[in-house]
Amino acid sequence: MRHFLTSLRHNQLHHRRITPRIHFIFCANYKPQKPQPPPSPPSIPKPPKKPVTFTHHGESWEDPYSWMSQLNDKVAMRHMDAYMEQEEKYTEAVMSDTERLQSKLQSEMGSRLSNDLSTPPLRWGPWLYYRRVEEGKQYPVLCRRLARANEDFISNKSPSAGFDFTSGKRIEQKLLDYNEEAEKFGGYAYEELSEVSPDHRYLAYTMYDKDHDYFKLSVRDLNFGSLCSQPQADQVSNIAWAKGGQALFYVVTDQCKRPYRIYCSMIGSEQDDVLLLEEPSENGYVNIRHTKDFQFVTVHVFSTTSSKIFLIDTAEPLSGMVPVWECEAQAQCILEHHQGYLYLFTDAAKDGQSVDHHYLLRSPVNCSLNRRKWDNIFSDDSEFIIEDVDFNDKHLVLILREGQNFRLCSISLPLPSVKEEIKLKELSPQFLPLPKNVSQIMPGPNYDYYSSTMRFTISSPLMPDAVVDYDLSSGKWNIVQQQNLLHERTKVLYGSSSSASFIQRPRNLGSNNEVNPENHPTWNDLSEFYACEVYDVTSYDGMIVPLTVVYSRRRKKQAENPGLLHGHGAYGEILDKRWRSELKSLLDRGWVIAYADVRGGGGGGKMWHHDGRRTKKINSISDYISCAKFLIEREIVQDNKLAGWGYSAGGLLVASAINFCPSLLRAAVLEVPFLDPANTLLNPILPLTPADYEEFGYPGDIDDFQAIRKYSPYDNIQKYILYPAILVTSSFNTRFGVWEAAKYVARVREYSVYDPKHPVLLNLTADIVEENRYLHCKESALETAFLIKMMES
Repeated sequence: MRHFLTSLRHNQLHHRRITPRIHFIFCANYKPQKPQPPPSPPSIPKPPKKPVTFTHHGESWEDPYSWMSQLNDKVAMRHMDAYMEQEEKYTEAVMSDTERLQSKLQSEMGSRLSNDLSTPPLRWGPWLYYRRVEEGKQYPVLCRRLARANEDFISNKSPSAGFDFTSGKRIEQKLLDYNEEAEKFGGYAYEELSEVSPDHRYLAYTMYDKDHDYFKLSVRDLNFGSLCSQPQADQVSNIAWAKGGQALFYVVTDQCKRPYRIYCSMIGSEQDDVLLLEEPSENGYVNIRHTKDFQFVTVHVFSTTSSKIFLIDTAEPLSGMVPVWECEAQAQCILEHHQGYLYLFTDAAKDGQSVDHHYLLRSPVNCSLNRRKWDNIFSDDSEFIIEDVDFNDKHLVLILREGQNFRLCSISLPLPSVKEEIKLKELSPQFLPLPKNVSQIMPGPNYDYYSSTMRFTISSPLMPDAVVDYDLSSGKWNIVQQQNLLHERTKVLYGSSSSASFIQRPRNLGSNNEVNPENHPTWNDLSEFYACEVYDVTSYDGMIVPLTVVYSRRRKKQAENPGLLHGHGAYGEILDKRWRSELKSLLDRGWVIAYADVRGGGGGGKMWHHDGRRTKKINSISDYISCAKFLIEREIVQDNKLAGWGYSAGGLLVASAINFCPSLLRAAVLEVPFLDPANTLLNPILPLTPADYEEFGYPGDIDDFQAIRKYSPYDNIQKYILYPAILVTSSFNTRFGVWEAAKYVARVREYSVYDPKHPVLLNLTADIVEENRYLHCKESALETAFLIKMMES
């Protein structure tokens, strides 16, 4: 310290010795630098054109970028590689002035990642199953421990490999290390299926082989930690255990990824696996699942024209398949068994008449197909709609929807034997506590059929996902896991005393089941800082479209906030309105986040879905445009400060809306979008399913084809018009090929008016972003920086 002060004092004296004359000489010799000219804008990539003419239904069109999808043409692929490299450099150059912002955003988003690297333990029989990430490892480890050793485990912080050095006991069993699996598959570990046998002896799982583009089945003996000699199969899409864990059913796909064969393998046997079923029709698909009590395996054979369900007795897996249900046209069907009765949750037509929602049927299990009678359990109720069901030995749980509000209730089993339909309230349903603004309820695995506790994940725009255990017998409930963003920690209350009861006071059917925070565990919601509002928007044809708006209470100003409008509108899927921590960076900067529940999506019944598909896809696009205009006209979002965001089929929605109304949005982010439906549906390069054609249309049908040509983003880009700034992200591992994104970007640049403040960018990743949360932060930071840059330019 003394040396430092001496040096500092010396420097001060030295500066005092400089005379005014010398100072003048310094000033006289100083020559101010000339301002540097702004850097020249980066050159825009221009891929070569190789026009190809297509003709269908008497209509011809030209595609100059069709060569990008010629995967077997080596010359074309070399050109594609060069073009992708140019796009990468162009995006980096355009976004170079946001590097500090991207770094800041990535740091913000990374800091909000859950610090808890273990999934909440799931109890099944005597075991608690969970996944955890070891320090320094990229992939998790599947583990289990005996439930009776749970207190010993949680009393020690991260015991090394599950070994408690204090007591000298090994209290954890490592079942599968996905880091070791990654070494087998070129450093990449992506699991699709994972099923423990009912006797807890074996683990069947499928890993993605990216070199061959299929999932490989393996079975591991958990007693010894070794792989079983069989089954080991490729191209597996489905698995189900039988005979208490001694037999395994599995489904394999053909070269077009169509599930078409069912095999049965006897574990430990040296005999070949037995082929039980092969679906010969190119339009036929098969699916299997076990009932919750493991007494039956259900086989669902379906196409666009029919649905059939068969039962296999798991005690005699090779005894054959018994037909139990058949209907015309494709229908969603989930079959369960409970104490001698079959329960069917379906949306199949009733008496030849299409229905708008799912309903629940019941039939005795011991009955032939010709004499089988299915009874509808609940009478039609205009107030409540059943969205999903789940069973255990003593209770039936219903996920209900009342308008746009979700409810969760349980009913005691067995149900009374009545011949007529009954109203839900006559069964004394017990409503379970929920927070406000619930956007989705997802049942957990709930493997333990004889446990009174059932797990659900509750989602909300104002709350990180909450994993909740409801004890349906005692009325106790625990928030098992939920991130607490206010304290940057994760709430884990498994087995703790922070529980509450939902049967302290009786609730009737019409009662509100939202939680009183004073009497119940605190939900980690953020309603103190952010607000959620729902509006009814009138579309072009008078249809009412729900619009959800989320904003910061502190930052909201009328007609001054930028906004981001999400949309999907496909496959009857509910729009994902869950709290996403990466959006907090926009909310805290004054952005409004909006969600348009357009037709074609879920939440409004089958008719809502059908009114936004095939020839009616235009309704989805018009609904989205109406919601965008509503945000601006009501001054919720500032004029010329609205951006759009769409993922996959949602990318098609937003891109089509831009074609119809280019000036409506200031910017748009399209993630792995479906942009060239005409060519993709007519000449699929990657396998498509019947659901894809049912959603977007059959090119062989002239009406469908004309509708596809009308809404196709790639085929309807307007010429000589200024388009919004667009960032298209794609991956080499996506079901919609990267060439769709590349073709779209090239044509938008070619047709639209060039403006450096409205760039059209293509961002590519080599990995599946969703499987790597740190890569997800990086990509989200880029997208967020792009949106901020475009609004401020």
